[in-house]
Amino acid sequence: MNRQAPGRRYSVVGSSGSGKTTFGKAIAARLGIDYVELDAIFHQPGWTELSDDEFRARVRDATAGDDWVVDGNYSVVRPIVLERATTVVWLDYSRPRVMQQVIRRSVSRGLLHRELWNGNREDPRMWLRASHPIRWTWTHHARKRADYEARYRDPRYAYLDVHRFRVPRDARSWLDSL
Repeated sequence: MNRQAPGRRYSVVGSSGSGKTTFGKAIAARLGIDYVELDAIFHQPGWTELSDDEFRARVRDATAGDDWVVDGNYSVVRPIVLERATTVVWLDYSRPRVMQQVIRRSVSRGLLHRELWNGNREDPRMWLRASHPIRWTWTHHARKRADYEARYRDPRYAYLDVHRFRVPRDARSWLDSL
């Protein structure tokens, strides 16, 4: 695995609301490399979701280069991202912290009708859906943490330089060191 040419290829993962997008953009800006947001690829206009095959193809194209930052946790494209990545940044913040952040973000998006991706906007009626980030974060936080712990201990991923941050201060210090 990961026999690609040397490069700077970062996968930023974590719970919904952990700040993956903000942090991923900050890494890309600091290093002057491409930034790829998986949500922007997956959620097409009208909240239409790409088929798995099309999603995989677009992510393969987006990660074909030697220098990039990808933010997102989609299992269907995880093998593509991780086999090319050199570094994983895991924003492993506490459940109360990510809940505060995801609620604040969703309320802001819903009230301001800010465009997210491809013309899509968050509507407060979406908050009731089981797949909405507020509910998803609440119900999946512990399970996702356990999944990440197991994955990054797995010898198949030993080639990855994994940085696990439990508080934003530590993540910012690491970013400042780049």
